[in-house]
Amino acid sequence: MSFKPKYIAVAGNIGAGKTTLSTQLAKYFNWHVHYEDADDNPYLADFYNDMKRWAFNLQIYFLNSRYKQVLKIIEGENTVIQDRTIYEDAHIFAPNLHEMGLMSTRDFGNYLDLFNTMASQISAPDLLIYLRANIQTLVSRIHERGRDYEGNMSLDYLKKLNQRYEEWITGYAHGRLLIINADEVDFINNPEDLGSVIDSVSSQLHGLF
Repeated sequence: MSFKPKYIAVAGNIGAGKTTLSTQLAKYFNWHVHYEDADDNPYLADFYNDMKRWAFNLQIYFLNSRYKQVLKIIEGENTVIQDRTIYEDAHIFAPNLHEMGLMSTRDFGNYLDLFNTMASQISAPDLLIYLRANIQTLVSRIHERGRDYEGNMSLDYLKKLNQRYEEWITGYAHGRLLIINADEVDFINNPEDLGSVIDSVSSQLHGLF
C-alpha cells in the first residue's frame, strides 16, 4: 500500500510566529519543514524602503518560491510543514498592495493570472494552521526579532493585512483548518502552551495518517 505524503501549512500575519511554530511542530512530529524565503529574498529590504517600486517584483518572487515548494511537497515522500502558503500571497498580500495603490491594476491582473495557473497544478494543505494575532502582539514580536527592513513597516499596513487574513479565513474551504489565538497562547516561551497547541494539532491529524 503506497503512502500518500501529507502537507501541513502555517498561515498568519507578519510576526504571528509562523516560523517558530513550524520549527516546533516539525521537531515534535518529525516532519520536514519548508521555510519562507525571507532572509535570502533579494527584494524584501528594497520593498520596505520603496513599496510601490518593488511590490510586483517581491510578490512574483514569493509566488515562484512558494509554488516550487509545493511542487516538491507533492512530489516528495515525506510529511512537510510549510511556513506560509501560496494562497496568502494571492488573497492577502498582492490584493492589499493593489488596494493601497502600490501595485498597478495591470501588474495585479498579470499576477492573479499567473497565480491561477499555478493553483490549478497544486494541492491545498491537508491541514492549515492559522495563527490569529492582534496588532499589539504582531508589533511586539516584530520588534523582538529586530529585522532592520521591518522597521519601516507601518501600523496601517499591518492592520490592512490582518483584515484580509480574517476575511480569507472566514471563507477558507480548501481543507481542515485549525485556528490558534496567538494573543493568548504563547507557544514561543511557554512549554505548556506549546503542549496545548501540539494536542490540538494531533487531534486534527487523527484520521489524516
